[in-house]
Amino acid sequence: MWLQQLSLTDIRSYAQADIQLFPGVTCFIGSNGQGKTNIVETIGYLATLRSHRVASDTPLVREGCDFGIVRAHVIEGDRHVTIDLQITSGQANKARINRAAAGRARDILGIVRVVMFAPEDVSLVKGDPSERRAFLDDVIIQRSPRMAGVRADYDRVVKQRSALLKSGGRDPYLDSTLDIWDEQLATLGAEITDARVRLVAELEPFVRERYASVAGEHSDTHITYQPKCAVTMVDSVDAWRELLLTAAGDRRHEEIQRGVTLVGPHRDDLELSLDGHPVKGYASHGESWSFALALRLASADVLRSDGVDPIVILDDVFAELDVGRRERLAAMAIEGTQTLITAAVAEDIPASLTGIRYEVRKGSVTAQAA
Repeated sequence: MWLQQLSLTDIRSYAQADIQLFPGVTCFIGSNGQGKTNIVETIGYLATLRSHRVASDTPLVREGCDFGIVRAHVIEGDRHVTIDLQITSGQANKARINRAAAGRARDILGIVRVVMFAPEDVSLVKGDPSERRAFLDDVIIQRSPRMAGVRADYDRVVKQRSALLKSGGRDPYLDSTLDIWDEQLATLGAEITDARVRLVAELEPFVRERYASVAGEHSDTHITYQPKCAVTMVDSVDAWRELLLTAAGDRRHEEIQRGVTLVGPHRDDLELSLDGHPVKGYASHGESWSFALALRLASADVLRSDGVDPIVILDDVFAELDVGRRERLAAMAIEGTQTLITAAVAEDIPASLTGIRYEVRKGSVTAQAA
């Protein structure tokens, strides 16, 4: 898979930008604040409908504009697809696929597959569980776009169920109403939990292999999905549903007292260990970076196992790494069909990563002479 053309209208710092892209390596070089990350952020957004930098869509629209438009032409084998996505502040986004209106913006999911490396990735190791849950869900949604709807429905159930719990003392039918919400929570939550557990099982051997490659040494790495609803794992959606229903019943009194939903995949974590110790709190800075990179590389391996080679994006990553990790990551990053790189200065990019280079300056993108 590769992106041939990207056009931005009123997106971030760009009033208008039209960028021609090619297979192989393309580098965007520019000082901080010039707009290079805005380009790759937009490409990542097409794959997940989520920015790796901000929680809402509003900052993606250029200041003073009501909406922005992203157009991308994607090639996968003999298949050519054009996506038009209108991002509107405070409203539902609109999409077109090959000029035909899509029913929902999330209908574009699965057309573009992206694995992005960014300075924020160290939070996969050192950050809150929500960072690791989002990492798993982004991979799952790229593989199975319908899961975006499941996750959205689940988030809505948790929000409304928690609102009910907060006002529980004033509702004479609280238990019967909660029974209805518990059914929805368990049904949707079971799908998400089962998908995450299965993904982690696929990721683990790749993580072990990729960590050794990035770090330059073999270590005992493990990733384990840790659901809060059970101490033992089960192997079907139905079984997860029963566990979630039981857990919700067991913790109902506590939930009413605290006014919050304490059961479900929104409370789970992905546990990471290195040589028998939790990575968070024990690993060095270099080990933490190696583990974060291994997670991203492993996610690319899983996507490739489906027969689709993802676009690889390296956003200002090389400046964060020592020389050894920088060279080893560079060697692995060019395994795919298309690799997009951003850097503040050309010297940050390993010499092995030759290809097209663009200068990014004050919202303009200009090809550099060969």
